[in-house]
Amino acid sequence: MPVPVEAGPDAGLTWHFGNPVAEARSLADGQGVVALGNREVVEISGPERLTWLHALTTQHLEALPAGEATTALILSPTGHIEHVLHGVDDGASFLAWTEPGRAADLIAFLEKMRFATRVEITRREDLALHWAGHRVPLDPSWRVRDSELGGVEVFVPEGAELAGTVGTWAFEAMRIAAGLPRIFIDTDHRTIPNEIGLVGTHLDKGCYRGQETVARVHTLGRPPRRLVLLHLDGSQSTLPEAGAPLEKDGRTVGFVGSSARHHELGPIALALVKRSVPVDAELLADGIPAAQEALVDPDVGLHVRPVLG
Repeated sequence: MPVPVEAGPDAGLTWHFGNPVAEARSLADGQGVVALGNREVVEISGPERLTWLHALTTQHLEALPAGEATTALILSPTGHIEHVLHGVDDGASFLAWTEPGRAADLIAFLEKMRFATRVEITRREDLALHWAGHRVPLDPSWRVRDSELGGVEVFVPEGAELAGTVGTWAFEAMRIAAGLPRIFIDTDHRTIPNEIGLVGTHLDKGCYRGQETVARVHTLGRPPRRLVLLHLDGSQSTLPEAGAPLEKDGRTVGFVGSSARHHELGPIALALVKRSVPVDAELLADGIPAAQEALVDPDVGLHVRPVLG
C-alpha cells in the first residue's frame, strides 16, 4: 500500500511502498522507479536555443551534444541562484525540469529575455518525470537524461506506463548521502553557486548574468557559506524541519535543508553553514545534535569528494 508524502514540496508523491529499506537497496542495485510527477517540465526549441541558453545561464551549452545531460543555473545580477534547469537536448529541442511551483516564473523570465532570438518556450504538462535505475527497461522513444545519482531521469508522456516502485524516502536519502543539493530546498535566496560546489556552473565560458560574483569568489576563494552533510543523532525520533536553524554554542551559523533516514548511514541532512565554523565542530540542527562531513572546501568552493554514482 503506497504511503503518500503529507507535507512539503513533495506532498502527494509516494513516500514509500511499505518497506523503505528494501526500496533503498533496490536503488543501490540499479533497480527501482521513482515517480517525480511534481517536477515541472519546460521545452525550449528553435535554431538558436543553445547559444541563447549559453549566454543566459551558468552552463556551457552552445555546443551541447544531443543526448548529453546537463544542469544550468540562472543567477541574479549579484550572483544569487534564481532558477535551475536539469535538461537534455535531442538536436531539435532542449527539454528540462525544474522544481515544483517554479516553471511559471522561469518561463516568464525566459520570455522577457527572448527579444528577437529564434526560440520558443513551452510548458510541457503532458510529460511526467521519473527516475529509473540503469537496470530498468525503458521505451526507446522516451526522452531520457543521465542522472547525477546514477540511473536516468525519464520524461514520460501522458498515458504511458512506467509505474513507481520506490518512494521519495529512499530516493531523497540516496540524494542527500551523495551530497547533491536540491535547489530551493538546500539553498536560499542568498545562495551563490560557489557555496554548493559550483553545481551546474562552468568556469570557462563567456560572460553571463551574475558571472562576476562567481568568478571573483572562485579566484579569491572563501565563499561565505559551504554545503555540508550532517550526521544526526540517531537516538532522536524526529528529523529537522527544512529551513530550521543550525546552531553552535547558542548562535545561528546556518540552516538545514533536506533530511532523511538512510538505510545504512542513519538520519542525515544537508545544510549550509558559515565558512568560519570549524569543519569538526558539533552543531545543533533544529535542536538535534549533528556532526559535519565536508562536501565543499571552505576556502575554494569546490567539492572535496565525488558525488556517489
